[in-house]
Amino acid sequence: MLEIIPPTAELAGSVVLPGSKSITNRALLIAALADGVSEIRGALKSDDTKFMSAGLRKFGITIDEPDDTTFVVHGRNGKLTEPTEPLFLGNAGTAVRFLTAAAILVDGETVIDGDEWMRKRPIGDLVDAIRQLGARVEFLGKDGCPPLRIISDGKIPGGKVKIRADISSQFLSAIMMIAPLAEKKLTIEIEAKKRGQFGQIQSSGYISLTRRVQNSFGVDSKALPDEYLPTTSFIVEPQKYKSTNFIVEPDASSATYFWAAEKLLGRKFNFGDIPPIDWCLQPDVDAKKIIDSNFDSKKGHHIVRGNEMPDAIPTLAVLAAFSGKQVNFVGIKNLRIKECNRVEAIVKNLNKIKSKLARDDEISDSFFVHGDAELATSGKPAVIETFDDHRIAMSFALAGLRIPGIRIDNPDCVAKSFPNFWEIWERLGVKFLK
Repeated sequence: MLEIIPPTAELAGSVVLPGSKSITNRALLIAALADGVSEIRGALKSDDTKFMSAGLRKFGITIDEPDDTTFVVHGRNGKLTEPTEPLFLGNAGTAVRFLTAAAILVDGETVIDGDEWMRKRPIGDLVDAIRQLGARVEFLGKDGCPPLRIISDGKIPGGKVKIRADISSQFLSAIMMIAPLAEKKLTIEIEAKKRGQFGQIQSSGYISLTRRVQNSFGVDSKALPDEYLPTTSFIVEPQKYKSTNFIVEPDASSATYFWAAEKLLGRKFNFGDIPPIDWCLQPDVDAKKIIDSNFDSKKGHHIVRGNEMPDAIPTLAVLAAFSGKQVNFVGIKNLRIKECNRVEAIVKNLNKIKSKLARDDEISDSFFVHGDAELATSGKPAVIETFDDHRIAMSFALAGLRIPGIRIDNPDCVAKSFPNFWEIWERLGVKFLK
């Protein structure tokens, strides 16, 4: 348990952000599939990336770690060896999905498992896709969820594969990253009426992120009908990933906590090397515009669409609670299948701070935050249930900067993506009771 003491003195110092989790995990897998040795610098070293690198090692990939922000990956040109034991990947959803697809490149059997919550997170849409590519897959527990056994001959035949993209973009990213290694051209078709809200891919920005990391390793794909309309399919020709020296940009999802803190505390932090907003690769960078606007809307209420920046939604929800405005969060279906049911966690914890501060509208798959401009004084002390979810812990730390008596249960869960989160706040001048 960690209690946050609202700062009474001016905070000072620089915020050194970790590397992007999304980019690090993509670069690790692609470097493992490349021909030669790649150096990934500025990488995130956290629970999630440790699970990813450990899984790749079980596939026979040599990975060196010369310092705290570098992976040196000895790629094997798309050839993975059969693991001698199951890949246990905790609650690392990215690692589970990416390595499930990569298991097609194993000539033999791969068992992939996770923790208790991971065993409830759906993966059936991805399994349907890899079955179309010739793999045999058996669910070893609950149907449609890990653990699962994948049996393959190590080859991807090419042709056409259909996949849903309305639940998670990671299913599509997983297939896209192994697609260049197919024996023939592979067309990845996104199922009609399954392209997410407004006919688009769920979290399409993360597909763009995947393609840009692929580009850095020498691989291209073609989107249809074109780059500027809702995508219906991708065409990937057989190609080889080329080893490279790759730099991971600082994590925009982690930056959202400090951007929001700037708004709450009325001060600016020095962020050092974070890329300018207009060329940052990561979708969560769009949260900065919402934070700066303080949810301004001519209609009297603000709508935040979560499908394109899901990891920023907990941050925005807590900030909205202090805004004095009604904020409607929509397009948040996949937040219910993250490390926990994040919608439930957000609403429950906000209502602990003040009754009726938030409402979950499950029927329309949205939730509302009824912001209180005086929440810093009207809010009550509360124990924040994190549900072992790093983003719940870090976003509700923001409430503790303004409201006395906010205590974070299981604060160590931040190690999943931001291991030194609390240390950075201490260096800035925030005090804690442990």
